[in-house]
Amino acid sequence: MSEGIRAMWMRGGTSKGGYFLASDLPKDGGERDAALLRIMGSPDPRQIDGMGGADPLTSKVAVVRPSEREGVDVDYLFLQVFVDQAIVTDSQNCGNILAGVGPFAIERGLVRAQGGRTDVRIFMENTGQIAVATVETPGGMVNYAGEARIDGVPGTAAPIPIIFKDTAGSSCGALLPSGNAADTIDGVEVTLIDNGMPCVVLNAADFGIRGDETPAELEANSELRKRVEAIRLKAGPLMNLGDVKEKSVPKMTLVSPPRQGGAISTRTFIPHRCHAAIGVLGAVSVATACLLPDGPAARLAQVPDGSRKSISVEHPTGEFTVIADLDANGEVVSAGVLRTARKLADGVVFP
Repeated sequence: MSEGIRAMWMRGGTSKGGYFLASDLPKDGGERDAALLRIMGSPDPRQIDGMGGADPLTSKVAVVRPSEREGVDVDYLFLQVFVDQAIVTDSQNCGNILAGVGPFAIERGLVRAQGGRTDVRIFMENTGQIAVATVETPGGMVNYAGEARIDGVPGTAAPIPIIFKDTAGSSCGALLPSGNAADTIDGVEVTLIDNGMPCVVLNAADFGIRGDETPAELEANSELRKRVEAIRLKAGPLMNLGDVKEKSVPKMTLVSPPRQGGAISTRTFIPHRCHAAIGVLGAVSVATACLLPDGPAARLAQVPDGSRKSISVEHPTGEFTVIADLDANGEVVSAGVLRTARKLADGVVFP
């Protein structure tokens, strides 16, 4: 493949990665993954020989194809390329990279722009769910400039609202795969939840920390990381994920009382490094945990009244607001978020 592979590099939400048409990548999964490892420069902590940015947040891939499903525009497969291991996994979704799929689909001609705004219905192959992203398309062209601001990204950009459809149990088969709002693993109370992203929610205080430490401080705490990973490995089978030793899910989110006027404060390991922010679908899962009758998040969260709840999830670099709509029984029926994206480069990469 010395002739190279067509790719677009984009920032999606608080992540960054390569966006590819499925038809431009090798059809064989093993060959595709080998090419992506070379493109990103993995395995290498610096990813010096590739396009990756030496961080899980910048070593991501979106594979997009026209959809044959009724009422759906494109299919989107997310692939996490590990930085320091020769692993490419599709075991999770990514709502940040998702933010760039709508613009990419329009740029590549998979979706025709419709007036000032274009809705792109996206089937997320990793979880079998649908998201609807609204992209600004004045004059039939994708517009990336605007006044929307999201924490973790400098400056402003055009807003891309995303509504998720039927995300409960997308990877684990149920919102609460164990059947409980609260379980105990290694003597620690946890909530095992999947509302678009499998998460284990834990009380930071149970690990002897405040919950407002920097990611670097938490990563330097080897005893903390050891305890969190031990719980993660035991949580995997309980969440119908099987052996998760070489998987990036479930995410491990330590929660504590909010400090900046939000609903809950978070520190998330994905899976071994502490995230500088929080993922889109991870925030949706944690916000949903705040609405449960029991569990670490439910006990600590400050949740507003009303059937539509704006839940501000605090993270190391700011906050992430999740809008949750509840039915008469208090069940979450839909969740939406606001993201932005920006095209960074378009051309050819060489594996």
